[in-house]
Amino acid sequence: MSRHAIVIGGGIGGLAAALAMHRIGWHAVVLERAAELREIGAGMSQAPNAMRALDELGVGAQARAVGAPTHAAGNLRLPDGRYLQRARPDDAAAMLAFHRADLHQVLLDALPDGWVRTGAEVTAVRQEDSGVTVTYGGVELGGELVVAADGVHSTVRRLLWTDAPPPRFLGRTAWLGIAEMADLPGSITLGPGGYVLIHPISRGRAYWAYVTTAGRPGIRYEEEKTEAARRLATWHEPIPALIEATPDEAVIHIDIRDLAPLPTYVRGRVALLGDAAHAMSPDRGQGAGQSLEDAVVLAAALAGEPAIEAALRRYDAERRPRTQATARGARADGRRTTSAAAYRAMVTMIRLMPASLWRKGIAADGNATWRWRPPHLPSPTTHP
Repeated sequence: MSRHAIVIGGGIGGLAAALAMHRIGWHAVVLERAAELREIGAGMSQAPNAMRALDELGVGAQARAVGAPTHAAGNLRLPDGRYLQRARPDDAAAMLAFHRADLHQVLLDALPDGWVRTGAEVTAVRQEDSGVTVTYGGVELGGELVVAADGVHSTVRRLLWTDAPPPRFLGRTAWLGIAEMADLPGSITLGPGGYVLIHPISRGRAYWAYVTTAGRPGIRYEEEKTEAARRLATWHEPIPALIEATPDEAVIHIDIRDLAPLPTYVRGRVALLGDAAHAMSPDRGQGAGQSLEDAVVLAAALAGEPAIEAALRRYDAERRPRTQATARGARADGRRTTSAAAYRAMVTMIRLMPASLWRKGIAADGNATWRWRPPHLPSPTTHP
């Protein structure tokens, strides 16, 4: 008999969690509060650890088909265009870059029909000894387990983790966009007080992000594209051209936040996943990747433990140390890359590092985060 889970949130983490449940023979209902299921945002990159998680979910090949290799970590530049480090033409790219919507669609396509309900804003979660009941839009839905993948401003975390502080502003803000521009290899340009990231993505497009400091959250401009272009007008090409090629309405301006470490990701039969548990600065490109890892580890724990409570304790014990360490590292990286005071020392260090050593560090197995291996999930063919 199939077991039943409720997944709250229809983003990449929520869909990955539902797909992982499907892999182990569970049935899941995904509740998404938006009226239309779509991934908000622009671009992203996925490192080898995330690609292994996608492989374990059974969609690695489909993801690779909509991704593009990016050498952003190998091409480090200054605003005047000079290179601090440069990828060689024969270097293998350890990362793939995506439009968020493309990766989201890969996960959605792999789910059984009817598993996702839109316009379903959750307002209450009630736990009993044998299950959990979720309320949305006047409807009550019961299940054995709730997976809360409802983002940095998680409703479930607010309802059940009542002592948890709200997301904290990190003193940084970012402009993001996607332009029609093909054949860019990917790069990171480091400036005093900010940086520009460029990734190639599928269908002849490029994703760009400008990250810099901000005195407070919520500062917005009447013309966001004009403001980004003004700030980067003297930076090397193709940065000004990328901004110019981005439709005005497609430029996104966000403030960067993360979560203080939670003492647990589990309350009874409810588990937090992804940004709801460990929202982090984007500076290590691991936000979505850690969500994918969460999904695989949670499903493996449920498949390997007879009791849900034991499975969730195992999930918490495995995921909390790794995700919180990754979040700490991302926060520290963000401070360094946007600190005007540390800029000169950082540039000098990168310039003096031997190219061979730099390439070794950004190889597929070059760091502990990327070397992660997922637990094995049962084949879906073993379930009726």
